[in-house]
Amino acid sequence: MTTDVFAHILPPKFLKQMQALNPDILDQFPYMKNDLLTDLQQHRQSLLSGHQQILSVVNLNPEDFVDPVQAADLCRAANDELAATVRANRDVFPAGVAMIPMNNIPAALQLIDDQVAHSDALVGIQLFTQALGQPIAAKAYEPIFAKMAAIGAPIWLHPVFDTHKTDNNLTFSWEYELTLAMDGIVNAGYFEQWPDLKIIVHHAGAMVPYFSERIKYIQGEAKLADFKRFYVDTAILGNPKALELAVDFFGSDHVLFGTDSPFGIPPVGPTAVIEAAVAAMAITPAQKQQILTTNWQQLNR
Repeated sequence: MTTDVFAHILPPKFLKQMQALNPDILDQFPYMKNDLLTDLQQHRQSLLSGHQQILSVVNLNPEDFVDPVQAADLCRAANDELAATVRANRDVFPAGVAMIPMNNIPAALQLIDDQVAHSDALVGIQLFTQALGQPIAAKAYEPIFAKMAAIGAPIWLHPVFDTHKTDNNLTFSWEYELTLAMDGIVNAGYFEQWPDLKIIVHHAGAMVPYFSERIKYIQGEAKLADFKRFYVDTAILGNPKALELAVDFFGSDHVLFGTDSPFGIPPVGPTAVIEAAVAAMAITPAQKQQILTTNWQQLNR
């Protein structure tokens, strides 16, 4: 069974709650007008045989729209809905990733204790490269990293645009934002402070593998070693040579199959293309098996 660690959903009840607050909310995010995000049966039917997905919610984040108390309530309800989806569909959705309200850190920490730490369905949390206009490595968000290290559960790191910039684009901006977020986490010393911290970075680690020598000579060997502590997925829409570079930098035990489905390649996402790219990589069959299955099993022990 191939495990896709980075696939997305938009729980229907949660969407209705957000639309009740703002009926036109999806007009701000046209790419979320995708039936595979909300129609569970259609989503199931889109999956390739022998595949399962770890589900995370698209970046319709309550803290961007409502006050701290409302944000916490919406995240908690969305997580309950996602957990119920997992429990009813374990054959293809073995686990989900929780949302947390970034404008209410005390509630976020409580939510992690209540909904993630001992859950049979939610196995980690999703963070974004920025929250409320601040980098994710801002001091205000440090307790989240401490909590996740303490419970031994992974963080999924997903990009968002920097709203201070006027030239954002999907081709390059999200990769730049991921790179900056990784740099911020390393230079905040989080891996030194919490050696067991687990972070899964979308899009194969973005720019980091390509610029590894710049990291070594500008930031030093110790920082370079910390960059290698991240886990990354394969969601770069193919490109076996780029994936080989990610394996070369992070190690075959830190690269996991992930697709960003249902986005990337219409109508059902890039799963087949990315799986073909993994198959074409110049690595051993054992390493390919690590990427497709084993690494997730080891990370989720």
